[in-house]
Amino acid sequence: MGNVPAAVKHCLSYEQLIRDHPWLTHPLQDEQSAAGNRYPEFVKIVEVGPRDGLQNEKEIVPTGVKIQLIDMLSETGLSVIEATSFVSSKWVPQMADSTAVLQGIKRSPQVKYPVLTPNLRGLEAAVAAGATEVAVFASASETFSRKNINCSIAESMQRFEEVIGLARQAQIPVRGYVSCALGCPYEGHMLPAKVTEVVKRLYGLGCYEVSLGDTIGVGTAGSMATLLESVLKEVPGHALGVHCHDTYGQALANILLALQMGISVVDSSVAGLGGCPYARGSSGNVATEDVLYMLHGLGIQTGVDLSKVMDAGDFICKALNRKSGSKVAQARCQP
Repeated sequence: MGNVPAAVKHCLSYEQLIRDHPWLTHPLQDEQSAAGNRYPEFVKIVEVGPRDGLQNEKEIVPTGVKIQLIDMLSETGLSVIEATSFVSSKWVPQMADSTAVLQGIKRSPQVKYPVLTPNLRGLEAAVAAGATEVAVFASASETFSRKNINCSIAESMQRFEEVIGLARQAQIPVRGYVSCALGCPYEGHMLPAKVTEVVKRLYGLGCYEVSLGDTIGVGTAGSMATLLESVLKEVPGHALGVHCHDTYGQALANILLALQMGISVVDSSVAGLGGCPYARGSSGNVATEDVLYMLHGLGIQTGVDLSKVMDAGDFICKALNRKSGSKVAQARCQP
């Protein structure tokens, strides 16, 4: 686990827990057995830290640091790592080195490295840099759409139709994101029917998967359930993911609810990096470490090594000179 404290290593071992407290064996087994009946057997983690997590950093993160972070994450068992974003450096200076990052990483054949491409120019640049999967980013809020990508929802769909069409011709899979799915910093509560229409449109255009983003972290398990009830009537569960921010401390509860409703794809960010530049006080993405700890505690398979993710989180937090946003990384267990 690298620099992870010994106390935390001890705490993360279920085998050690059983050895120390053998009377817990049956309760834990019962919990995991029950979990197997209520939750997906396997959950795919989409790691968004290198792109969504770093894009809002005020100080430019060196290209070499970004590459090393992705390379460390590639060794964890993650199957999807969002690498970078091919957007105008005028609007997102942190992503100005996208080509260098994508071409500098050591690609694992078991890992997909999608990149964000908001328009045809971005797609062309991404393909030239060697991208094999891309993503588009829509909003359920008209105001947020204009603030974030400088166009209306309808105009954004016209753009994405061109991007997705060209990508599919090149046999490049496209993932979709819908921001403000549970609330907007400008418009407040979002009607589930409105969100559903945007998700349905992206799926219909050819996105193989659409991630529902709680951009400002205001969602609760109740609002997540209401949203999913609406979306699942139009889009199959296997084509949906959730992208939860933890501004109000509700991310894990929202994810748990989504799992109970059949969702098996979860976006998360190593060390809880990230946030929303258009939402004051938004504290960032849910930490990958915390999601993994919860999933593994439920007996859900992910294929991801939590200790290696913690090493990557420790690395990037030292590089950024900040404390990890992961509760698991901060944890200190009593002997």
